[in-house]
Amino acid sequence: MKTIYIGLDVGSTTLKGVVTDEAGEVLFSDYARHGARIREKLLSFLHRLYEQFGDASVSITMTGSIGMGVAEHYELPFLQEVVCAARYMKHYYPSITTMVDIGGEDAKVVFFREGQSPDLRMNGNCAGGTGSFIDQMAILLNVSVDELNQLALQAHRIYPIASRCGVFCKTDIQNLLAKNVDRTDIAASIFHAVAVQTVVTLSHGQDITAPLLFCGGPLTFIPALRKAFVDYLHLSEDEVIVPERGELIPAWGAALSAHSLSEYCGRAPDWRCFFVPAPDSGEALASASAGAFAAVSSRVITPASDQKLSDFSSA
Repeated sequence: MKTIYIGLDVGSTTLKGVVTDEAGEVLFSDYARHGARIREKLLSFLHRLYEQFGDASVSITMTGSIGMGVAEHYELPFLQEVVCAARYMKHYYPSITTMVDIGGEDAKVVFFREGQSPDLRMNGNCAGGTGSFIDQMAILLNVSVDELNQLALQAHRIYPIASRCGVFCKTDIQNLLAKNVDRTDIAASIFHAVAVQTVVTLSHGQDITAPLLFCGGPLTFIPALRKAFVDYLHLSEDEVIVPERGELIPAWGAALSAHSLSEYCGRAPDWRCFFVPAPDSGEALASASAGAFAAVSSRVITPASDQKLSDFSSA
């Protein structure tokens, strides 16, 4: 029977999923904003997996700020995001020395030094300088994030903006608007503020050196944000790596880690994980009720039962 390995990264604003085969090749991936509808999005993701892979056995690893709660509640394997990212780096980019990750409501800088554990610096107390901050600033300028990016790429000047706090930043932007400062320069100044906030706050005691890898949705989808970091750090484009599907790195690392965590399901090394309906719920995957979510995210058991992915999926 075919075995697939699933990495699920459920963060503050998005759900990312990566599925690999036994050789580590990516078979399926997804990235979506969940809008706080965690159950619905997880159910949709798993339903699509059943449609594509049928009755495959599965080994799953969770990561992400919300993924931790899901994993704890349903007794699923969980790894911290930095561990998953490090697993990905070791597999694909072993020479990387620094990773910058801008998430929905946090920012991280991870330093990789040979012979040492990864050094994680995280801003998790305030959403300043994160994806949510950028969303707020786009709303303030009455543009989409894509439009904010296009404006910034046309800028000629950078103005100081406080990114540590959205309230202070809003005041700075309103002052610039009152002075009729070009909106392109304001947009670029917002991304510059994010870069300054991240580097100054999280790199103290360490130097951000090349090669540098960008991770997370904002840095993957917003070229102007990447440019702000490159310019502020005085790096060339050759010294920066923007991996394919960089928004999926923790989920991807979780899927790779699922290979070594498959023994979580039992005591024999060749056992694999199966999703089975929770004892108190037999509802189908198509239902978005709490009972169905319990069925999908139930305890992982050994393959002593003949139940498979289809047991909680309705075609």
